[in-house]
Amino acid sequence: MKFKYRYIMLFVLLMVVTFLITGCVPGDGHNTKDNPAGFFWGGWHGWIAPLSLIIELFDGNIRVYEMYNKGWWYDLGFYMAIISGFGGISLFRKKRKRRL
Repeated sequence: MKFKYRYIMLFVLLMVVTFLITGCVPGDGHNTKDNPAGFFWGGWHGWIAPLSLIIELFDGNIRVYEMYNKGWWYDLGFYMAIISGFGGISLFRKKRKRRL
């Protein structure tokens, strides 16, 4: 019984976290021409880019990249998050030595 309860709670927690994360996806109407996305929004959008890509398949208004942004600063935050979240991991991975 404990085993089943643990999986149910894990599933509920995963769903809550997913809904919280997807509340701030690019193209959700939060950012406008008068209130463009800046550096920190770029970082956030870079971290949730894979999730945004999946959501974009079902909702045409959601994008991976916010079109109303402050330019260079948004781009910097976005690319820093993309590189550190996905590409940066491989820089610190140990390589296994091949045995002959």
